[in-house]
Amino acid sequence: MSLLDVSIKKEYRSPRDDIVNDFYIPLLKESVLYKRSVGFFSSTSLLELSYGISKLINNDGKILLIASPNLSDEDIEAINKGYELRESVIERALLQYITEPQNYFEEERLNLLATLIAQERLDIKIAFSLNREQLGLYHEKLGLMYDSENNIVAFSGSMNETSTAFNNNYEIVDVFTSWNDDERVKTKADAFDKLWNNIDPNAQTFDFPDIVKEKILSYRKDTVDWDIDQKQFKAKPFMTQIEKLKVSTNSPKIPDGKQLHPYQEEAIENWKNNNYIGIFDMATGTGKTFAGLGAITKLYNDLKGRLAVVIVCPYQHLVNQWVEDIIDFNINPIIGHSSSEQRDFKQRVKMAIMDYNLGVRDFFCFVCTNATFATEYIQKQLNDIHGDVLLVVDEAHNFGAENLQKTLNEKFKYRLALSATLERHGDETGTKVLTDYFGKKCIEFSLEEAINGNFLTPYKYYPVLVYLTDDELHKYHILSKEIAKCIIKKNGKTKLSDKGKILAQQRSRLVAGAYNKLSALVKEIKPYKDDNHILVYCGATTVDEQDDIGEDIRQIDAITEILGKNLKMRVAQFTSKEDNEKREILRYKFDEGNYLQVLVAIKCLDEGVNIPSIKTAFILASTTNPKEYIQRRGRVLRKFPGKAFSTIYDFITLPRPLNETKNLTEDEIRCEKSMVKNELNRIIEFKSLALNRMESDQLIEEIKETYRIWEDSEDLEEEYYE
Repeated sequence: MSLLDVSIKKEYRSPRDDIVNDFYIPLLKESVLYKRSVGFFSSTSLLELSYGISKLINNDGKILLIASPNLSDEDIEAINKGYELRESVIERALLQYITEPQNYFEEERLNLLATLIAQERLDIKIAFSLNREQLGLYHEKLGLMYDSENNIVAFSGSMNETSTAFNNNYEIVDVFTSWNDDERVKTKADAFDKLWNNIDPNAQTFDFPDIVKEKILSYRKDTVDWDIDQKQFKAKPFMTQIEKLKVSTNSPKIPDGKQLHPYQEEAIENWKNNNYIGIFDMATGTGKTFAGLGAITKLYNDLKGRLAVVIVCPYQHLVNQWVEDIIDFNINPIIGHSSSEQRDFKQRVKMAIMDYNLGVRDFFCFVCTNATFATEYIQKQLNDIHGDVLLVVDEAHNFGAENLQKTLNEKFKYRLALSATLERHGDETGTKVLTDYFGKKCIEFSLEEAINGNFLTPYKYYPVLVYLTDDELHKYHILSKEIAKCIIKKNGKTKLSDKGKILAQQRSRLVAGAYNKLSALVKEIKPYKDDNHILVYCGATTVDEQDDIGEDIRQIDAITEILGKNLKMRVAQFTSKEDNEKREILRYKFDEGNYLQVLVAIKCLDEGVNIPSIKTAFILASTTNPKEYIQRRGRVLRKFPGKAFSTIYDFITLPRPLNETKNLTEDEIRCEKSMVKNELNRIIEFKSLALNRMESDQLIEEIKETYRIWEDSEDLEEEYYE
């Protein structure tokens, strides 16, 4: 057969016509070459491009694709005026529109496309319009299909190849054939070829960036499902059966080729013996998520395959990290947060619960953020579940907060808390709520055990002394005296008033943003000027200097400018301002090393962001909560190929140089002592497991001697001079 044998209409309109089944699949089945320009590039447009190409590939066919990055006006201006390298803008624009597959079909189609790129059977180029040497957006939508006899079908129209265009929009595709309208087809073929060969005077074409190609290639698997079109588009009744099949096979199981570690199996067994209620206290990097999913699998099997599972995480990116592992466990989860690509997740949850209650399905898994979990709608839906429900809470210490405590419903017969920091610093009440609800610890796997067991890298630790300026020290003393007035004693316990808490936060930011940290960082980071995989961890604070308009400069901005402009390092910020897609791009470039040397970050070590490639960390801001800074350290120690050990530079803030304390009054010593003690405790903790632990001993003794810090010399009230 050839294209001549296919029944072709001159025009297709959606939703009246089934464009995939009636146009793409039958025509590409007879084609050996497919030329396509699609307007804006995205992973969605790639997925839709793949409709029908399985048969073309069976014909030894090839695909030529032209697309344009979805650039903002600011991006175009940056290119045209030379503010930013064209290649960098294009890479950023393309990478941000490659999103993770959401189901089996998307996963297999990305695998198919990645395989074709690797086999050089899919070639992609990037195009811009050109007007008076100024680049603009290229937005033409054109397609040409060639059979082995050089018959050609050309088509154009309003439709982008996106799921929205195929399924929702009112779109028109005009079709022309070489045997009925040869002149029109030749015109369109010539237009595509000129653009492809970069000889169109009104456009400019570039090769597809390697970094974007590598990102697509990361979705390649060992085998390809060549029947993906038949499975997905054979007929709508068949699609319904596929969905039912997916539901019926949506059952937890340990991934093939993987097994639990003995300590994980022991934790799960202890959890079972405690009626499937308990806490996994495990250091970061020791497989806490894997153990949690193993526990889900165990309970599912013990209950003979009937279970509802709710997994809750504090942040969206943690939900997304969980989803990657959940899918490996043969689970197709409902993903609930404000940025979820499953826009209808609320309806999905409602229907899943309804089906579960009716016995239509025996299992479902809902994974969401703390914020989504606490909403009135989700709480109402979960309260309507009839049957066994397991609640899994990651970073469970957050649920000691008053607003989340009320969601710890007795409805959840089975419970599992995952956290290495369950004890809430300075909040005995919140900690008791958690232990009362989640029960006892089923495992305690410490950071030391993780390092000794080769689950985390060993590390070297270097404390870097930084001193407050005279002005900062004066402010510190004033704040400390005011805080001391806000101490409340009740029932033999001491706490701060609300005003005291605000003042303590101000003082903490003062210490975190100490001006002298900037020059100290420059000195310590210079030997790493040509290195990569570097993290600079900042505080959410300002430094004691001002910009041109008299406003305080954020510490992260000051550091970014110093490293980028002064030291000429390739640097990027990693904060809550960057959305999930931008964070993925930054992590990818950071892992590669050649594109990005330094991440300057706020809170990423507290939020559980997984960046295992960090090799050298400069920690400028620290908490007084031992559990939190122990967790931060653990996240720097994650394993990564080629990473033999990690290096941590910890910026220790002292009120003044040690040799300037001789003439201080007792009151001044007392005021500064608790600040020093907090910093000293961190040095002692960090150096205790370090490869070079002995190097810090002399400094520790000098600080103790100078500020007369002995184990039994502090009273309770001095805590509030921190």
